[in-house]
Amino acid sequence: MQNIDNFNFAGKKAIVRVDFNVPLNEEGKITDDTRIRGALPTLKKVLAEGGALIIMSHMGKPKGKVNAKFSLSQIVDAVSEKLGVPVQFAPDCAKAAEAAAALKPGEVLLLENLRFYPEEEGKPVGIDKADPAYEEAKKAMKASQKEFAKTLASYADCYINDAFGTAHRKHASTAVIADYFDTDNKMLGYLMQKEVQAVDNVLSNIKRPFVAIMGGSKVSSKIGIIENLLGKVDKLILCGGMTYTFSKAHGGEIGNSIVEMDKLDVALGVEELAKKNGVELVLGSDCTATNGLDFGTMSVKEGAEIINCLSNEVPAGFEGVDAGVESQKAFAEAIEGAKTILWNGPAGVFECDAFTAGSRAIGEAIAKATAEGAFSLIGGGDSVACVNKFGLADQVSYISTGGGALLEAIEGKVLPGVAAIQG
Repeated sequence: MQNIDNFNFAGKKAIVRVDFNVPLNEEGKITDDTRIRGALPTLKKVLAEGGALIIMSHMGKPKGKVNAKFSLSQIVDAVSEKLGVPVQFAPDCAKAAEAAAALKPGEVLLLENLRFYPEEEGKPVGIDKADPAYEEAKKAMKASQKEFAKTLASYADCYINDAFGTAHRKHASTAVIADYFDTDNKMLGYLMQKEVQAVDNVLSNIKRPFVAIMGGSKVSSKIGIIENLLGKVDKLILCGGMTYTFSKAHGGEIGNSIVEMDKLDVALGVEELAKKNGVELVLGSDCTATNGLDFGTMSVKEGAEIINCLSNEVPAGFEGVDAGVESQKAFAEAIEGAKTILWNGPAGVFECDAFTAGSRAIGEAIAKATAEGAFSLIGGGDSVACVNKFGLADQVSYISTGGGALLEAIEGKVLPGVAAIQG
């Protein structure tokens, strides 16, 4: 596999898949440029060595149609500013051959949103999966996807994938395009390298004790990850909304708390697997509950009550919204002394300032363990938002840029965007 550090970009055109799916306000201005900043080391490496850059990305979900709301033309100025060179723009990513051919060393071309073409995602448009003609349409779309990828590849001499956020998708620009470059001319970018290494540190190069914290509302959305982790971790903390599915599985009273009634057996199965594997399973024994959370405004309604109660004794009309005082202590104690830590998912409705204590306790315990030598990986939008909200981002080892990609990697799945480069 080619390494970006060993490749000489002088006189070469490099087409780079980045994740510039940045949030924009109503005026089309970027509200968080983290993803652009994350790609800069790779992009600047190409330019510094006398190469030319062709940058490609998606934005939003335009579903295979041109939509001005998702046009990358809105970020041209911001990318130019960050790179320190003028950025040209190709208004049609599939018809940019002339603009790409004209690029001189040190010049940059940003292609329009890849997802304006259905071929990028490779899914048939306008036909239901139940339709008898769907399979034929799918086959035809896969052929079109290859042609689209071939067109993109024709613009450059080498290919770099630096978009971990889409590495779990077998899209034209993230995986299929790699087929049109030989092994010596395709590589991972710096951001992708860091992400792959971070996952490897957590799953392969494990220093023990290994503690994983899984939060969020549903057991069902995390079951694959939980089962995979139960074969690797020493301790598994399960928190957030899934707490109440476990409480209910044991006959507890959970009031109006979120629960998956069809997953009670799954919860009991997780407990059995943990016991079988000798994993210490840590569940919240108590919780903060309220009878007046307004999810629309993420605030507590006037006159509402907030109580601390056992997780299996939530009163009628109340719902558990955060880990309780004893649970916070138990989580912090479980994290103490850890050498490898993975955190995905909050302990409560942290978006509401009244219910941040559980997630904050986890974040601070992770920061403390990191300061004492642990490797800590934070992944998933909500967990990242937590460490940023609590000012802990610079006190953990690594914050992943990929939500779905990270979760699939943790689940043990092969990521197409990585496999296409590594072979």
